[in-house]
Amino acid sequence: MRGYVNRSEIKMLATFGLILLPTAILCYENKLKIGNITSPQIFLILFLMLITRNVEIPITGIRTRKPELLPQHAFILEKIYSVPVSEELLTPKERVFETKVTINFAGVIIPLLAVTYLLITEPLTISLQIALIITVIAFLSSEMIDGVGIEIPDYIGLISLPLALLLSPANAASIIFTSSILGIIAGCVASLLTLDREKNGSAYISIGGVGSFRAIYIIVLIASFTSYYT
Repeated sequence: MRGYVNRSEIKMLATFGLILLPTAILCYENKLKIGNITSPQIFLILFLMLITRNVEIPITGIRTRKPELLPQHAFILEKIYSVPVSEELLTPKERVFETKVTINFAGVIIPLLAVTYLLITEPLTISLQIALIITVIAFLSSEMIDGVGIEIPDYIGLISLPLALLLSPANAASIIFTSSILGIIAGCVASLLTLDREKNGSAYISIGGVGSFRAIYIIVLIASFTSYYT
């Protein structure tokens, strides 16, 4: 696990928690559905994603450069991203991070399991086509924040909304869900693979965690609410 609860984290949890209240009512009334994912399953996905948002699964380790100016910005980064940057700077090696690359349980494992289920039970090739578009845009708009990791803009998944409604309105919720999640995660992986390790660095780089969790959670909410109107 990485990170701690500060004001920024509390605001995010409060916002998503408040959104969960009307979502719970709609799920109780069975008014939400994403493909073959039912209302109770949607609420369970959203709830589990919130409570497991800080669970990280290590997959590999790399060396990245420890930026010289990072100590000056550590406090600000901690306030914005809720990560212990100052603590992570206190590593035995002065010039490099022994970076741990992890995948976030809430931002990768849970949504990918749901996506896999949807693609098996309701294969829609258009989802993969839109996912490719989002992957490219997510990769181009991603940014490596020293000390934090790879950041994806929160709005990236919304790109799938007009495309899904235009090309297949009857399956819009499912297409938004699958294409956006696949695109965001693939964009994170592409950014990691092309990372300039001699220029940027962080003690941790999380796929689906800090920097991209909000984008993934927001698109799950958007896909859920879209099913109510389509």
